[in-house]
Amino acid sequence: MPDSYDHARWQAQRKAAVTAPTGNLALVETRWTSEPVDIAAEYAAAPPSVAVTSIQRKDLATGGTQYGLRVWDASSPAIRSFDRIDTYEYDPAWVVTGRFLPVAEDRTVPFEHIRDNGGTRDLVVPGDIVVTVAGREHTLAAFDDGGTLLLVFADETNGAETYGAGRFLHVQRAADATPGEPGDVVLDFNRAFVPPCGFSAQYNCPLPPAANRFPLPIRAGEKNVVFRDGFDIYAA
Repeated sequence: MPDSYDHARWQAQRKAAVTAPTGNLALVETRWTSEPVDIAAEYAAAPPSVAVTSIQRKDLATGGTQYGLRVWDASSPAIRSFDRIDTYEYDPAWVVTGRFLPVAEDRTVPFEHIRDNGGTRDLVVPGDIVVTVAGREHTLAAFDDGGTLLLVFADETNGAETYGAGRFLHVQRAADATPGEPGDVVLDFNRAFVPPCGFSAQYNCPLPPAANRFPLPIRAGEKNVVFRDGFDIYAA
């Protein structure tokens, strides 16, 4: 079971991750085209502090593939202005056990994304998470994020105490869990985190679907990213 010591270590790992040369704060450009990008040429022309990587996604208008590149700057304005991530105090009451119930492999759920102007992208949701929070049972949709369940959720703190668009949470399955089978999961809301779009306007984060909107405040985990000197990621 996680404790306050584990939580402090997690916070340190988060700070190291977001300030890394290709961490959330380093992303300064995302560019999309209809043709593959010559990443090697882009990389060769970039300054020493800059890295370039490739990315793909579905074009919502045509259904075709969009090819993109991401530009990361280890000395970005956001990294230089970063102060801290405001976080609630650790509270063991927000470590909750739920149940993972697998569904058909081809089930998807439409997620709106913050930069898609109301458009939705279908993400594979391998199962439902049934969990009781504050005496009320919820059935949540967490999508597969590279083999880990990622919950995109909202609660009554958003916009007042925490990041306005909602927060993310990795849902932990038991180490001995059998893939594709029902099993217990742990939702440690102390590890709820600000999504990448809270660190750079160049991300296109998914927004919480209706099923993942809690009608209560969840005062656990990260609140907001704090910058020095009035720095604004949307004005950078």
